[in-house]
Formats: sequence, structure tokens, C-alpha cells
Amino acid sequence: MNLLRIAFAVLLAFAAVACDAVDDLFTFYIEEEETIEVKSYFPVGLAPIVPIKVTTNSSEDFKNNKTQAELVKDVTLNRLHLEITDPQTENFNFLSKIEIYISAEGKSEVKIAYLDQIPQNVNLIQLVSTNAELDEYIKDESYTIITRATLARAVANDVTIKANMRFKVTADPL
Repeated sequence: MNLLRIAFAVLLAFAAVACDAVDDLFTFYIEEEETIEVKSYFPVGLAPIVPIKVTTNSSEDFKNNKTQAELVKDVTLNRLHLEITDPQTENFNFLSKIEIYISAEGKSEVKIAYLDQIPQNVNLIQLVSTNAELDEYIKDESYTIITRATLARAVANDVTIKANMRFKVTADPL
């Protein structure tokens, strides 16, 4: 009887590891890089930053990873970094909080990342992902990135921020 229990436990452990290995085989990442502009004339408070329309090559990314859009079962934002690229002497001290949303034609707007407390004296920050399901947005030909930022102080010069996003994609093998 003990031998049966041990064999069953080993079988369960093997199945769990095998499932993770299969998921890893069908998981890949899509990298996107966009530019966000913060204009110097924005007053302190909520800053209306122009939405960024992103044309995707997701069908090409799917093809390169030997899958198709209809087989994609799970897409989440894996990482989002913001880095000030101009002026290079600027830091994020002007920002008190930031939220990033995604939308697409015919689909509702969804918050994908945020940072409620901005570290001081840095020019690179990593936002917290909401782990929202983004399958339908990434499968589209295009989507829009919307930034809502609250300014702690006015900025003297226009600020250019590079947004590096990485989406984790898992496809169904069948």
C-alpha cells in the first residue's frame, strides 16, 4: 500500500513538472518601445498626455513563435519601464503618480500598470503590472496606450520618456 502511495505521489509530481514544461514551450514575449511626451506647459496636477497609437506586428510575432492569434490563450504585461531620455539631466521628481491604460477599437479601456509613489532622484522607474488579461488587445492590428500622470511640480522643459513594455504570451498547443 505504501508503494502505491509513493508511486502516486511521484506521478503527481511528474505531471506538475511536465505541465510547467509544456507551458514554457508555448510561452514567449513581445517587446514594445514607445515614446511619451510631457509638455512643459502642463500645470501641477493631472497631466493630459497624448495617447499613443501602437501598430502591432503581433501576427508576425506569433508566426515567429510558431503559433497563430487564435491559439493565444493568455497575454499579460510582464514588465513596463519608463526612462527619461531628454533632457538627460531630468529625473522623475516632477511626477507624483502614473497610470498606464490600453484600449482598442470596440474594446473598453483597461489599466495595465501603475506606480503610486515615484522614487526621487531617478530617471528610470519600473511600474507595477495589474496582470490584466490583454489577449484581445495584442491580437488586434493596433491598440492605444493612454498615460494618466499626476505632476508634483511643473516641468521647466518638455520631457521625453521611453516606455519599454514586455508582454508575456502563452499559446495553446492544440
